Amino acid sequence: MTGPAWEHPWEYPWEYVWEYVWEYDGYRPAEERLRESLCTLGNGYFATRGALPECTADDVHYPGTYAAGCYNRLTSEVAGRRIENEDMVNLPNWLPLRFRPTGGDWLTPDTVPVTEHHQVLHLDPGLLERRTRYPIGPDATLLVRQVRLVHLADPHLAALRTEFTAEGHTVELDVEAALDGRVTNSGVARYRDLDGRHLSHIEAGTSAPGTVWLRCRTRVSDIGCGLAARLTAGVPVTHANEAHRAVQRLRLSLPPGRTATVDKTVALHTSRDPAISDPLRAAVDRAGAAPGFDELRETHRATWEQLWRRTALDVPGEAGSILRLHLFHVLQTLSPHTADLDVGVPARGLHGEAYRGHVFWDELFVLPYLNLHLPEVSRALLRYRHRRLDAACHAARDLGRGGALYPWQSGSDGREETQQLHLNPRSGRWLPDHSRLQHHVGSAVAYNVWQYCEATGDIEFLHGEGAEVLLQIARFWGQSATWDDHLGRYRIRGVVGPDEYHDAYPGADRPGLDDNAYTNVTAAWVLIRALELLHGLPEPRRRELTELTGLGEDEPDRWTEVSRRLHIPFHDGVISQFDGYGDLAELDWAGYRGRYDDIRRLDRILEAEGDTVNRYKASKQADVLMLGYLFSPLELRALFQQLGYHLDEHIWLATVDHYLHRTSHGSTLSGLVHGWILARARRSDAWSFVQEALRGDIADLQGGTTGEGIHLGAMAGTLDLVQRGLTGLESRAGGLCLDPVPLPELSSYGFGIRYRGHWGVRLRLRSGLLEIAVPDSGRSPIDVRLRDRVIPVGPGETARLVLPD
Repeated sequence: MTGPAWEHPWEYPWEYVWEYVWEYDGYRPAEERLRESLCTLGNGYFATRGALPECTADDVHYPGTYAAGCYNRLTSEVAGRRIENEDMVNLPNWLPLRFRPTGGDWLTPDTVPVTEHHQVLHLDPGLLERRTRYPIGPDATLLVRQVRLVHLADPHLAALRTEFTAEGHTVELDVEAALDGRVTNSGVARYRDLDGRHLSHIEAGTSAPGTVWLRCRTRVSDIGCGLAARLTAGVPVTHANEAHRAVQRLRLSLPPGRTATVDKTVALHTSRDPAISDPLRAAVDRAGAAPGFDELRETHRATWEQLWRRTALDVPGEAGSILRLHLFHVLQTLSPHTADLDVGVPARGLHGEAYRGHVFWDELFVLPYLNLHLPEVSRALLRYRHRRLDAACHAARDLGRGGALYPWQSGSDGREETQQLHLNPRSGRWLPDHSRLQHHVGSAVAYNVWQYCEATGDIEFLHGEGAEVLLQIARFWGQSATWDDHLGRYRIRGVVGPDEYHDAYPGADRPGLDDNAYTNVTAAWVLIRALELLHGLPEPRRRELTELTGLGEDEPDRWTEVSRRLHIPFHDGVISQFDGYGDLAELDWAGYRGRYDDIRRLDRILEAEGDTVNRYKASKQADVLMLGYLFSPLELRALFQQLGYHLDEHIWLATVDHYLHRTSHGSTLSGLVHGWILARARRSDAWSFVQEALRGDIADLQGGTTGEGIHLGAMAGTLDLVQRGLTGLESRAGGLCLDPVPLPELSSYGFGIRYRGHWGVRLRLRSGLLEIAVPDSGRSPIDVRLRDRVIPVGPGETARLVLPD
């Protein structure tokens, strides 16, 4: 649906038109990388950035294509050290389609000033459209209109339709289409000292009239990739294959006002695909059998329509339009096709090369939304973790501990992929990277297992792969805790929490911090859940797991002890981020804000000044406050009570205030977490942080990072903010618990969920009224718990509940 242009209250480099379309007007080279990320098209199997097909990779454009789970490892010489890095591979570029007046130069917006340039991302049908007018001589123009899709029904297909129209006088036009294997991983400037040449054995050829192919392999992981492209234009197509490029050419004669159409249909396969013998043969066969562009567009549109019905939120106004865009990009990275793949959650989607395509803890922010819409995708993402459980157990053994230590950054095989050095662009210095000490990623994996099983009732997974993962993570925490006679408590030493600014004590000769509150509380939660699971397992399965893991008879007793006696530091009446945090110096926040336009990356600023953020009470993002994101107020109080600490509303609000004034929000996740917490802790301040979370990528608040790939966790988290944060929605004890909080700026919204076999359960909140409709089926009623009330809602019934003030 389109509508009239709407005046935006924020200055963004885009124009918003109603809620199903995202538009950019005018050609602005400085904004191209951002547009390319936000106009990426994908289907969960592969994605391609929204670059112009006539432009090659340079400082302005970056036409990357990435297949989920396709990694390669290379070694580089950096700062006098040999550094090994694994990257999500930039695959051969299928986009190239350039054009020129016969005898003239190739046309691009960088070489010829365009008189019109307009890009439209159509969210509902998943299409990217562009219109560009190129001047040709003094009295003629060439209008170029393109429509692009990456097919959602057939995950191996993509298509590009180009329409050329001459205006003024006849134009003879040369057109060249190609599959280009000369690509490298060079989309992130600070990685360019690293080897980015991942492709080898690049060959090009012709399979049939109008169809060319290109194949290659990754240099170390030896993943084969095959692409085939079919070009149709109603005129003869010639082939002129070059080294590393499969090239097709044609010539068009364009009388004034007449449009000529060129369709490019592309198939992509890799050797990781099931049910194929050879990726090149599969690509050639698929491209040859693919229907025409019109039919591809219709089946693509129909598949998107079905997916929107299963996943979409109904939120009015500007917030709703941004949420729609966020959901679009989540689904392009993690679609129903993901259920058939061995992949994790890449932190920057399939949209760019930031973080090298690695998997962090971002699934913590992504799976809660998917659990209630696409649970089969959540299960597949958890199985990615289970398949790498052996690697996690090896990592724990390397530290002299049992159980499983999941890596902070993961890729192909589950080993630790966190870089050993990182570049500070402000100082130009390569610095040691200690973020691999963020052992709390294991608690995030365990949390996701538990949340998925609560939402779906998937006992088979909980008692099978889920139990294996959860128990091994609990073993790691049980053996990581050491007794301190002076404190009379257990401690977890030498870790880094979610706030990555603090990775060591000031002047210390080793990295790591002791008793990070978030790490310790979540470790206790894991131990409690593992004990609950162990006691609830059928006895034969419990015996199997004990034999499989070598679980000692005394281990459950130790877990109980540790879960009740872990040390949680406090200072000045608030929870300390870690032991010793209260002794750090206060930062001159006003001074730094006055000296710098943006202090989100305060760590880089201080390092460039010869200082370190380790000396200050200053956080990159929510750390202690993450506890309020994961756990409801009642659950958090119960956790502290089990640990032997009193946590009341006064202490929690004081803790929120303390860190609120000492956080620079150097992560897109920070605004999300603060908005979530403040919706309950201090409602009047919540909306500014919710806006920050919504704007994070579309306004590129982190200063150029979105051009390197969108922030998938933050996008999915904003969806979950509406789904669970504002509603207080929890799946617990076989029912749905709700505890809504009114947020005036988001006071009316609705969504459907898939809950334990019930498809399309609808929830809507407006004007103090909660409506729950359960579709007709043969399932049992759903118990809906609203504070002190329990209301069973059966299939075919609708409950309307007045919310207490």
